[in-house]
Amino acid sequence: MSETAVAVKQEPKEELFSPKNKKLLTDPLNDSNPITVQVLGICSALAITVQMKQALVMGISVMVVTAFSNLVISVMRNLIPSRIRIIVQLVVVAALVILVDQVLKAYVYDVSKALSVFVGLIITNCIVMGRLEAFALANKPWPSFIDGIGNGLGYTIILMIVATFRELFGSGKLFGMQVIPDAVYEMGYQNNGMVILPPMALVIVGIIIWIQRAKNTKLIEN
Repeated sequence: MSETAVAVKQEPKEELFSPKNKKLLTDPLNDSNPITVQVLGICSALAITVQMKQALVMGISVMVVTAFSNLVISVMRNLIPSRIRIIVQLVVVAALVILVDQVLKAYVYDVSKALSVFVGLIITNCIVMGRLEAFALANKPWPSFIDGIGNGLGYTIILMIVATFRELFGSGKLFGMQVIPDAVYEMGYQNNGMVILPPMALVIVGIIIWIQRAKNTKLIEN
């Protein structure tokens, strides 16, 4: 009796940077930006955008935590009981935040001190927890990692735009270096102290949202 060969149909492997994965990376930069479209992470955008250096470090920190927490939760998604999934997510995020905080204290202590409690508050950042619930629990590790990178980049870009305006017009500097010449100050120009106040950050975010919706009409709610 001859054995019957059974042909097993294998699904083609998806490319690492397939159009679908590229969309996960690029959509949060505009169409689904976590701050200007999903309106998440607003508090940190108001608090730590006085200087570009702080904004950049905070943005990278959130991106690292979001990407790797997405990756870990996606790997564990079939093992996590639904009843305790939030607890597991918090433990994973807390561990990553502690690690990031220690790295910042070791290599950029001055920025870590300036950011104060806001690095620790990444644990409760709606962007991080939102991506875990909405994406990582239902998708494979690599797309989840890319999704975390994309949302972290979208968050960082908005922080950097806000910080650029606030630091430039509030102190005449960018990344702590003076860019407005002394000759301009001698002509009577003065830095606008109101720009460094938290409400002005909200105004700038509002202007970004308005410009984004004016250029991308599909974001306008009917």
